[in-house]
Amino acid sequence: MVVRLKEKYANEIRPALVSEFDIKNPMQIPAIEKVSISVGAGEDAKDAKILQNIQDTISLIAGQHAVVTKARKSIAGFKLREGYPIGVKVTLRGDRMYTFLDKLIAITLPRVKDFRGLPRNGFDGHGNYSFGLDEQLVFPEVKFDNIIKTHGMNITIVTTTEDDKEAFKLLEQIGIPFAKGRE
Repeated sequence: MVVRLKEKYANEIRPALVSEFDIKNPMQIPAIEKVSISVGAGEDAKDAKILQNIQDTISLIAGQHAVVTKARKSIAGFKLREGYPIGVKVTLRGDRMYTFLDKLIAITLPRVKDFRGLPRNGFDGHGNYSFGLDEQLVFPEVKFDNIIKTHGMNITIVTTTEDDKEAFKLLEQIGIPFAKGRE
């Protein structure tokens, strides 16, 4: 199966980035390394049914098995003990990553109510971009009847570049719909 976004990156975006940033070494061309989807369950982590439902939903959205994350240390203020489940995450690479991004750009984000673009300030200073979605029902695979409780998710796109300007240009050319405004 040919992944449409991967092909677009190889044939159109890579050459455009090379000419725009005058890159001599082909290993320095910005690329997407991985996409991470995570959900912090909060109080719902205590309920095994809800946590399992979140895990199943994220697995369905990502097309890959999601894992339950556990607390690394105890924090009394949060009533949290070491080893307790706190959320769900999945990391996508390769073809699954490109398939997910293509679905996110073409189908999911246009379904978000009152969507005016993703914020431009989600970059971390090292070329990675993070944003959040308020609910999982915007994904076409998720059926309302199968959801126990709605939850949001954090999506992080990790790039190979250390420069936010190069990462922004890469994501913009891939088709990430950024909000209009200042750069």
